[in-house]
Amino acid sequence: MQKRLKLYTLLFFGILLGLIESCNKDESFDDLVLPSNLIVELLADSSQAGLIHIKAKASNTNFYSFSYLENGKSTYEENTTGESNHHYKSSGNYSIKVRAHALQDKYIEKLKAVELNLNSDSAGNYSEFPSNGYTSPLSYTGYNLMWNDEFNGSLLSSQDWNIEIGTGNGGWGNNESQHYLEENLTVENGVLTIEAKNETYNTSSYTSSRITTQNKQSFQYGRIDIRAAMPNGQGIWPALWMLGNDITSKSWPKCGEIDIMEMVGGRSTSNRGDNVCHGTAHWHDGTAHAELNGNTKAIKGKLADEFYVYSIIWESNSIRWFLNDRKYHSIDITPNDLSEFHQKFFFIFNLAVGGNWPGSPNNETTFPQKMYIDYIRVFQK
Repeated sequence: MQKRLKLYTLLFFGILLGLIESCNKDESFDDLVLPSNLIVELLADSSQAGLIHIKAKASNTNFYSFSYLENGKSTYEENTTGESNHHYKSSGNYSIKVRAHALQDKYIEKLKAVELNLNSDSAGNYSEFPSNGYTSPLSYTGYNLMWNDEFNGSLLSSQDWNIEIGTGNGGWGNNESQHYLEENLTVENGVLTIEAKNETYNTSSYTSSRITTQNKQSFQYGRIDIRAAMPNGQGIWPALWMLGNDITSKSWPKCGEIDIMEMVGGRSTSNRGDNVCHGTAHWHDGTAHAELNGNTKAIKGKLADEFYVYSIIWESNSIRWFLNDRKYHSIDITPNDLSEFHQKFFFIFNLAVGGNWPGSPNNETTFPQKMYIDYIRVFQK
């Protein structure tokens, strides 16, 4: 009887201790504060193709974890700094899982998408810009090559180009979010690169570059070919365009504007997205701003996947727009209220971030974003 009593007593205290421990565990989880406000920033290392740097930050976090999946293999990393690097070896679309942990199984997470287009030569050396795409000729029957820039060498020609700095008036008239800097522009390997970065400069959240040929190179009529590869993403707004020389005396839109190409980045819809090219004419019709827009889609994929040739043929009676020598838009400029298009125009290349038309970047937009320009050529009869 005494042995049974001892056994019952031990069982009772064992059960009691288990209940206390269970209650303590439940109580500790009830009091647990999950992380919050997880912010994840992806940066591509411009010095080494395929290298991705991640910065994560969240409140109430004990540690972070990063999961990379590539070619069926998963790479996992934990740390308390919230920063991680991963070097992708091949082109493709990848997902990165970033978690902010209170405990190993108590966390919040975000998925980030990465699209990489890594091109290598026969020696295995990687270049950031596409190695393929459409190419236009150096001569056309009935035309003379009047001016061109192939962007050879290591510097932008100061005889041909101006580098514009700052935020312009009202975000360059469009409520754009970037501050233009000279540092975001490079010339190497026969390509001009304009880079948009997610970084704070003065009161701006982004930086980029903008160049013009104002007071240096301007033309009336002719065929213009620009070979370029675009950036991509929501809020990304690259443009290759022209303004009338008299903008300083008449202002916009009375000076006229010819947009050889614009792209409103983001997911594709019927008339915008990473695969849609726009060609537009702007003018003043005597009472107000007028415009005529046309657009077409990339042959396949995005305009960032390869080089395309964006062209206009501008004559005394019309302007026609082409993508890879395929006409997609035109305007008759013979009416009197389109007199703006019968004078000399200069060129502007810029990569804007945000603004009235594209809207702001979102959590799917990766930075930096780059526009690559192989050449610009002006032919006249």
